[in-house]
Amino acid sequence: MNISKFVIPEVIFGPGALQHLGESAAGSGAFRALVVTDSGLLETGWIDKATEYLAAAGVEFEIFSALSSNPKDTEVEVALERYRAAKCDAVIGVGGGSCADMAKVIAMLATNGGQLTDYEGINKIHQPLPPVIIVPTTAGTGTEVTQFARIVNTERRLKMSFVSRSLIPDIALIDPNLLSTVNPRLAATTGIDTLAHAIEAYVSLAATPLTDLHALKAVRLVFGNLRQAVTDRSDLQANTNMALASLNAGIAFSNAILGAGHAMTHQVGGLMDTHHGEANAILLPHVMQFNLPDCRQRFQQIAQAMAGLSSTDPLPAAEHAIEAVKKLVADIGLKQSLSDLGLSEDQLQRLTDNVMQDECIATNPRMATPKDIAELFRKAL
Repeated sequence: MNISKFVIPEVIFGPGALQHLGESAAGSGAFRALVVTDSGLLETGWIDKATEYLAAAGVEFEIFSALSSNPKDTEVEVALERYRAAKCDAVIGVGGGSCADMAKVIAMLATNGGQLTDYEGINKIHQPLPPVIIVPTTAGTGTEVTQFARIVNTERRLKMSFVSRSLIPDIALIDPNLLSTVNPRLAATTGIDTLAHAIEAYVSLAATPLTDLHALKAVRLVFGNLRQAVTDRSDLQANTNMALASLNAGIAFSNAILGAGHAMTHQVGGLMDTHHGEANAILLPHVMQFNLPDCRQRFQQIAQAMAGLSSTDPLPAAEHAIEAVKKLVADIGLKQSLSDLGLSEDQLQRLTDNVMQDECIATNPRMATPKDIAELFRKAL
């Protein structure tokens, strides 16, 4: 067996885990934290709870909530100014992937200086970050355990990628109770994002036996729980299992990277400002079909994880996996064409150019040319 690296942060998981936020922040050395969240979460009561726990542990805080679902470079500048003006020494992201990504890059710039574009790409961060704690409120992005962050460059209208072990949070604090206030549509889109993470990590050129374990576990959990989690947002067991799925998928793709599907969905979000999970729901089956010639055995194993399919012939089983994804997307009521998101033919060239610059394209199991990517977009319209 080849030697492989595998990194994750400290993880605190389970219903009620939020109560450990204060002691976790204080234990990491925080005296005054910038809490990065969004305006919708302010109305749920979770931020009040989070800040109560911080105050009880003697940690002061400043709240920043002016960010988009696809966080932008201009918003990072405002947040960083708030961090510095308040003399913060730690960052806590409470929310979905946008809050986590924002928290990471604020911490990055706080100690490394310069501009976001200085750190675009792989391993550009040289100074240690202040303490970063991520508290996810959706079961989807897995960003709480990954070495990635993505921010929209508003001038270039694409998502910049930042990849570094320095971006792995110090603590991922995952409380499934927080998922109960997520609306059904967001539960559906983030759940499909989890599935896409797991499938792409499993077939990635950088996959290892360690990442495979987490990827297949995530697939099983999504297929066993997403429909119920969307139908009944108060089902704690389904929410817990989806949080566990997101965690496992995040661990898998942080270490195995992703593929063409995410290279494409990143750039759809950067150009169109659409929800990342909606684009995944549309593009994942198309990318799986494209990768099928090079992934039959792996897709057979994914099909077995989905529903215990035991066919000894890889091709029918692999095709079953693709059809099962399509059915799941339909069952939870998500859109199935990019035109439904407002994408048009005349935008495909720009999208394709952006995709070929995304780091995820390098680990796709089948080499994808610009012509291949454009054709995949066209099929998904």
